[in-house]
Amino acid sequence: MSEVRGEPGSGAEAGARFFCTAGRGLEPFLMREVRARLAATEVEYISGKVFFTTCSDLNMLKKLKSAERLFLLIKKQFPLISSVSKGKLLNEMQRLINEDPGSWLNAISIWKNLLELDAKKEKLSQRDDNQLKRKVGENEIIIAKKLKIEQMQKIEENRDCQLEKQIEEETLEQRDFTTKSENFQEEEFRNDIEKAIDTHNQKDLTFRVSCRCSGTIGKAFTAQEVGRVIGIAIMKHFGWKADLRNPKLEIFIHLNDVYSVVGIPVFRVPLASRAYIKTTGLRSTIAWAMASLADIKAGAFVLDPMCGLGTILLEAAKEWPDVYYVGADVSDSQLLGTWDNLKAAGLEDKIELLKVSVIELPLPSESVDIIISDIPFGKKFKLGKDIKSILQEMERVLHVGGTIVLLLSEDHHRRLTDCKESSIPLNSKDSHTDEPGIKKCLSPEEKTGASKIVSTSFEARNHEFLDRMSPFGSLVPVECYKVSLGKTDAFICKYEKSHSSGL
Repeated sequence: MSEVRGEPGSGAEAGARFFCTAGRGLEPFLMREVRARLAATEVEYISGKVFFTTCSDLNMLKKLKSAERLFLLIKKQFPLISSVSKGKLLNEMQRLINEDPGSWLNAISIWKNLLELDAKKEKLSQRDDNQLKRKVGENEIIIAKKLKIEQMQKIEENRDCQLEKQIEEETLEQRDFTTKSENFQEEEFRNDIEKAIDTHNQKDLTFRVSCRCSGTIGKAFTAQEVGRVIGIAIMKHFGWKADLRNPKLEIFIHLNDVYSVVGIPVFRVPLASRAYIKTTGLRSTIAWAMASLADIKAGAFVLDPMCGLGTILLEAAKEWPDVYYVGADVSDSQLLGTWDNLKAAGLEDKIELLKVSVIELPLPSESVDIIISDIPFGKKFKLGKDIKSILQEMERVLHVGGTIVLLLSEDHHRRLTDCKESSIPLNSKDSHTDEPGIKKCLSPEEKTGASKIVSTSFEARNHEFLDRMSPFGSLVPVECYKVSLGKTDAFICKYEKSHSSGL
């Protein structure tokens, strides 16, 4: 019932099995992204995780934007039997290692190959850069010496032959030194790879176990207790050494009442941590998901009329650069924060900032192609009925056929759709965990058609929800997703302008 793709030593070339963690409600965005960006196959999901197979290298995997963390899959199976005694549960945990050690060794082999391939590409890239710098230096030396020859020819013609011979000899010596240096670097690189292989093959591989336990398992054992049991089983079976501070390998285990998942974190830093964002505002994964829903095309005019710290515009401009972006906000402090983020990301020339009110935009009617915005909510922002006046101004500046993507609180969403909260089933927690495709995702023997079941389920619930929504003015609802913001939930809603608003 466990899953790992690829034979030992095959690495990513044969296609490796991965999974990503995702914020609740972002699973459909991540499923679309891995298919489009990584050409992934066998794409499946369970609540908070998306599983897929891909041949992509680490450089491509790093580009995922809607995921929290990325893991190489070791095992995925049904939950441990929770109705038995604690002793039997401990034996079940140990069987995660003892029952199928081949899946562990296979995953370690793929993990090692991914790291070695990435190191090799980085070394080759550095070597190419160094070669280019050396060639430029050699050319400059040769040009300088040729100029010196021409000057000397006018003064002492009889010394020309000797000087040219000297230059020739020096150039040959330089090339000989360069060749020896390159051979030495290649030899050192081969030694580094051999050392890496030896280190991974030896039994002194160090590891650390990180656990998440919820449901019945979480009530019976703490994460530390589970980690200790798993760690002891690994040491006994493989002979690896535990190192809680600086391990070479980290093992991630998630046990709950729905599934048991074991994997290896591919990167130590979460994918959701953006190095180019100086001051965080809206979570980057949510911002990217909103931008991806807008279907941004080159040459478009994209507006965020309540840009805050500019996270949505930053994510959009990084992914779709050939676009005219404008961010507006009424707050000086927010605009200063946005400007700092733009400078840190090197995007100050890509995004224009305006200090204006969202209900008085200095733009002609029907001049904007796409509007993407996080509508503020909470005790600090009491918009109330103002949400409709905000939408009216957005509707005015948007051209016919244009798109609006909004992040709405449950209260704002209820005001706009005129629906009761209980009638909003889309991506809700209960319906998500009761997804009929989950068990098929968990069972390798029944995977055929699992991805279709997942996609069909999302689409069916999306259409069911949209049928209940009433259009607001000329804005027609297209898609809507309920997502988690941590302590609260919100809705990513997409609208299209069907006709001229006449405002």
